[in-house]
Amino acid sequence: MHIINPATEEIIATIQEDSMDSLAIKFTRLQHAASAWSAIPLQNRIDIIEKFVFLIKENSEELAAILTSEMGKPLQQSRNEINGAGAKASWLAQHATQYLTDEIMSLSDQLTEKIVYEPLGVICNISAWNYPYNVGVNIFVPALLAGNAVMYKPSEYASLTGLQIANYLIEAGVPEDVFQVAIGEGDVGKALLDLPFNGFYFTGSYQTGQKIYSHVATKMVPCVLELGGKDPVYVADDVVDVVAVAAGIADGAFYNNGQSCCSVERIYVQSAVYEEFVQAFVEEVNSWKVGLPTEDGVYISVLSRKAQLDVLTSQVEDAVAKGARVLVGGKRMEGKGNYFEPTVIVDVTNDMVLMREESFGPIIGIMRVEHDADAIRLMNDTNYGLTAGVYSVDQNRAEAILAKVDSGSGYWNCCDRVSAALPWSGRGHSGFGSTLSHVGLRVFTKPKAYHLRK
Repeated sequence: MHIINPATEEIIATIQEDSMDSLAIKFTRLQHAASAWSAIPLQNRIDIIEKFVFLIKENSEELAAILTSEMGKPLQQSRNEINGAGAKASWLAQHATQYLTDEIMSLSDQLTEKIVYEPLGVICNISAWNYPYNVGVNIFVPALLAGNAVMYKPSEYASLTGLQIANYLIEAGVPEDVFQVAIGEGDVGKALLDLPFNGFYFTGSYQTGQKIYSHVATKMVPCVLELGGKDPVYVADDVVDVVAVAAGIADGAFYNNGQSCCSVERIYVQSAVYEEFVQAFVEEVNSWKVGLPTEDGVYISVLSRKAQLDVLTSQVEDAVAKGARVLVGGKRMEGKGNYFEPTVIVDVTNDMVLMREESFGPIIGIMRVEHDADAIRLMNDTNYGLTAGVYSVDQNRAEAILAKVDSGSGYWNCCDRVSAALPWSGRGHSGFGSTLSHVGLRVFTKPKAYHLRK
């Protein structure tokens, strides 16, 4: 399999894809090693994860360069991702004892009732390319802490990064037979679904997630799906610093070239501040440097997948045909590399593809609304339900709005963020099940109830 730099379109590496035979061998190794790994004291597993965090931070420059070369993320954003992933992994490790050890639920002279959190066994993690460290640690770190063996399939667009993750986990002390990497494109991921894993954990698109869920449903094992989003933000008429709000939301929409499931993808602005917001938003976008991901100061760079250029072009054409106006950008950039101009579109309506289907690129639609009720209706007019945000000086107003929006996460005066302490989950086409927080540690376990009578 060729690894192609999306900024230069050059082949930077060629690696061997897995076959059905090699996957079966790796799975068998995981099965044989799982029980010994789960028998290791939890504190030892915690120490290993903490060492892994230390190693990736110590080697962040090398790892960031690899990530940028194969995925196209601006180099500083690659560094940010590695540091952020380390912080999440540390939180999970520091709270593993609290949430994975036995819980005494009731205790009397005659009877003890307790919960024991047993590992699932061998789990399959089919991961995403847009944030391979951040998305990856959501799954394999708590899975390992809980005592599971892991088959990790990085995206074909982040395979070199996936192999580096494995190298540092093993260097940190995870036995090689406890963490195996499956290398390949979609056919390799599909082949994994036929193996008898004790749980499947996927991060990616709704379409692929639906196929995975349908395929593994008869296995009667856990299946957690972190899927896409069409994440809305509402700017209320009482915001004070419109320029700062516009800059923050623009960052939430375009960071990582807009390639994030929780990127802002729809903006609704109340009429009283609409014109000022749009002007400030456009000025912010026009201030960004566009270029090679390795250049200093670059904020917008290449898309990881060439096919997404056609998706974005189609969304722009559909919006314009239905009456929208392009204020900034609107087309792919000439020359080598998967470049698409940062694009701002106004006069949009919710019947446009731009406002209904995931963009996953540097493009945003901004729509004028009159009342909170209009915003709530439009924010809920979607099949997705990952995140939603409200900008207002009034927390009570914001929370009242968010309570009526069907999403897994709600943001007040912020957007496009994930916290290790809070569960990460979706509604509808954004998936189901949760990672992170105490929920995301226990999702890799089988709780067993003990009734112990003296």
